[in-house]
Amino acid sequence: MTSLIVVQRDGAIATVVLDRPDKLNALTKPMWQGLGDAMRQLSADDSLRCIVLRGAGEKAFSPGNDIAEFATVRANKAQAREYGAIMHATAQALENCRHPIVAQIHGICVGGGLEIAALADIRICGESSRFGAPIKNLGLVMAYAEMAPLVRLVGTATALEILLEGRVFDAAEAKDKGIVSRVVPDADVAAEARAAAQRIADGAPLAARWHRKFARRLADPRPLTDAERDECFECFDSEDFRIGYAAFLAKRKPEFTGR
Repeated sequence: MTSLIVVQRDGAIATVVLDRPDKLNALTKPMWQGLGDAMRQLSADDSLRCIVLRGAGEKAFSPGNDIAEFATVRANKAQAREYGAIMHATAQALENCRHPIVAQIHGICVGGGLEIAALADIRICGESSRFGAPIKNLGLVMAYAEMAPLVRLVGTATALEILLEGRVFDAAEAKDKGIVSRVVPDADVAAEARAAAQRIADGAPLAARWHRKFARRLADPRPLTDAERDECFECFDSEDFRIGYAAFLAKRKPEFTGR
């Protein structure tokens, strides 16, 4: 991919890298666009089973948007609205991705970086990682589309604490707040993220996609339809169910096909 977004593939696992290490992977407008394009392409790939999302290097996942860019592309409401549309389309691509996403978090994960990480299904960070959203210091707000995943993740009260105080806090507090799923020694972050991705990839891909879809649908207050309730039983007609059931009885590892 272009726009400082790199996609690496290893079997059924793809790694998407925010590749701007000289700026701690600070996000630019083209990077937001490139990330959205990458996620949409990966979501359509039926051979894929899991996506690992990370920043390049081990100093930062991302500190958020590059402030140096504001003077040229976010200097007023009209420009900010255009920029925001790209950000929000990318957030939607992450939200709608069919495959599970593991965020591999090294170092700083702040602002827009936190917004991206909040859209992952599993977030694994190192003990020295730092989190927060100090955008109040710029006189800016987190728009609805950006705030929604954070509120869903930690709840309204904690999201407001993060935004109103603007503190940058450590990994232990992030775990306590529910921002991260797991905190491991810094040297183990990559291995732990890879192991999580492999466990996901070893499972039935259809089940993983359904679970991701169902969990997000349950956050929607609209009542479930009969068709949606019925979809929960489609797995029983899948080849993956027959493979998994037979493997369980035979006490062997299943080799799922995604059908």
